[in-house]
Amino acid sequence: MIAYLILVHRYPEQFKRMFKAIYHPLNHYLIHVDKSSSREISESIKTFLNDYPNAYILKPEKAKWGGYSLVNIELRGIKKLLEINKDWTHFINLSGQDFPLKTQNYIRKFLEKNPDNEYILAKDQLQVRPDTMNRVLDMCFEIRNHIFRPNISRQFLKGVTPHIGTQWMIVSRRFCEFVSTAKESKRYKSYYKNCFIADEGFFQTVMMNNDCHGNIIQDDLRLIDWVADGDIKLRPRTFTSEDTKDLIASPKLFARKFDSTVDDVVLNQIELHLNEFSHIIKQPQKNRLRTDTPIPDTVAM
Repeated sequence: MIAYLILVHRYPEQFKRMFKAIYHPLNHYLIHVDKSSSREISESIKTFLNDYPNAYILKPEKAKWGGYSLVNIELRGIKKLLEINKDWTHFINLSGQDFPLKTQNYIRKFLEKNPDNEYILAKDQLQVRPDTMNRVLDMCFEIRNHIFRPNISRQFLKGVTPHIGTQWMIVSRRFCEFVSTAKESKRYKSYYKNCFIADEGFFQTVMMNNDCHGNIIQDDLRLIDWVADGDIKLRPRTFTSEDTKDLIASPKLFARKFDSTVDDVVLNQIELHLNEFSHIIKQPQKNRLRTDTPIPDTVAM
């Protein structure tokens, strides 16, 4: 059983398509609609979810890129999902502009076959990205949806090695319970509250410095094409229909990002592929054809 947290701030119709593609009656879905989104978007999504008894709305909060609010939303979402159901085994976070590359049955079977794995990018920040250490050592303040970075430096957490990755992960309930409720996690929350781009380091640092997890696979299982966006960051390139062949052939479980106002055809093509695969696997075994990648024991970088 999977618990999904989906972060949405625009394109409600695109979100609905993605939700239908990942829906399974035994899973649980928690949706956060950004507080800065229009009332029309919020009401449209709320009305849509009325037809799904295992889908819930998380109290809205304004999410600011670079601020701790993104981590706070994730933590609130994890806590709520833990309260909603005691049986789910894996947590997956998505944005409303993501889309699955595999069927939900495939994803569920994949996780059932790999129950003790944590799929997250978590690299030693000092070793692989020393240029980003100012994000954690120079204090950052998120106030009224604005980011302030005064010239105030500090020491990192004693006895802790900072790690860095991406915001996206597929992690165990065991880790979610630790990061949400354990006393040991409180000092990480307190420190990272004043870190810049905390969502790319908080969960990684907690996991890699505590015995609260299973086997760590250095892969978030997302197909993302990172491109430069100024001096500070990289951004995910928007996929188009020209990428369809690579998207369908990818062993990853999800891809980001998509924009139906830019290219709607690519989503149509992925949906067609997923529907065809769903039809094939429902056929009797003797007629079944393999059109997807085998489920591996582990996924490497």
